[in-house]
Amino acid sequence: MTTVENRTPAELAEAERYTAHNYHPLPVVITEGEGAWVTDVDGRRYLDFLAGYSALNFGHRHPGLIAAAHAQLDRITLTSRAFVHDQFAEFCRSLAELCGKELVLPMNTGAEAVETAIKVARKWGYQVKGVPDGQAEIIVAADNFHGRTTTIVSFSTDPDAKADFGPYTPGFTIVPYGDEAALREAVTPNTVAVLMEPIQGEAGVLVPPAGYFAAVRALCDEHNVLLVADEIQSGLGRTGRTFAIEHEGVVPDMYVLGKALGGGIVPVSAVAANRDVLGVLKPGEHGSTFGGNPLACAVGGEVVRLLATGEFQRRSAELGEHLHARLNALIGHGVIAVRGRGLWAGVDIDPTLLTGRQACERLAERGVLAKDTHGSTIRLAPPLVVTAEEIDHAVDQLAALLRGDRGEAQ
Repeated sequence: MTTVENRTPAELAEAERYTAHNYHPLPVVITEGEGAWVTDVDGRRYLDFLAGYSALNFGHRHPGLIAAAHAQLDRITLTSRAFVHDQFAEFCRSLAELCGKELVLPMNTGAEAVETAIKVARKWGYQVKGVPDGQAEIIVAADNFHGRTTTIVSFSTDPDAKADFGPYTPGFTIVPYGDEAALREAVTPNTVAVLMEPIQGEAGVLVPPAGYFAAVRALCDEHNVLLVADEIQSGLGRTGRTFAIEHEGVVPDMYVLGKALGGGIVPVSAVAANRDVLGVLKPGEHGSTFGGNPLACAVGGEVVRLLATGEFQRRSAELGEHLHARLNALIGHGVIAVRGRGLWAGVDIDPTLLTGRQACERLAERGVLAKDTHGSTIRLAPPLVVTAEEIDHAVDQLAALLRGDRGEAQ
């Protein structure tokens, strides 16, 4: 007879004792992962339908990515940017080609990449557009999520992210997401950039109206303004294209990338743009000790090679249709609405039944991991290696808990 361990309560208590409360995690303690599955300290397996907020697009421990990391670990992991290492040029070249841009600036976290884009846009505004010093304005969207630094939360509309962290950084104008008229009205001669997510993830996987980003692109061209696409969550295959903004046939002036670029192994982020934009930076004006380190470049380069085949974009598009068809069938049966593209969905649970948090807790009990956002919305973002059968299993568990079926998944 096999004895089932019950280490989870003690592990959770220890974490609670020694960590600040900046997260409210589900009561699961993970110890192993492979593909779309993880295992907890008590040996229970779960389907991972969050995928590290899209950082794990290629699943847990993808063999090619793990091999690239192991090979680099045996050679060198850090030099700082005081020197050039043998993985740097190839990573930057391949990522620039994937983006269709001339230059790449590697960083570490998504927030770092967003901060980089802000600095570059402002400097471009002063040196190229001729905006008076200290007067640069960047237009952003309400309900955005671009990170949690003090500058970034200055233009957040989420009280949890913003309250009590002032004084706030000026220079940002907030407009409703998807409102072309409001955006046009907000542009001034001092506007240097429009910074937006092609799909707003934290807000509940909000997809803008058709044609919105084409209109944004035209408006930016008309007023000599940079269009900056934050593809940290939406990019690198998540929506069925390499970049979510491709669904509208739009090319931004700057891509902001992160999460999946590190393959779920190391934090890797980057900004990609042409020379007339990123070329405004000169030595000493911006940097990062770990940005573009050998280990990051080795893993990130393998991520780019995986994406260059188009396989993961196709999987996301095809399996995404299946996921959304299954989820849409639940509308009227405990689900109010479903949004998203590819293998990314925001699911609005009927608030008279469950909050988003309660739904995720009960899904975890059934062996499926997801994460709630505002109110009764849950986000589903399985790794792109997920199978149709695994999607069916996850949606079946959601349907069962919405029906009020008792018991756990077997």
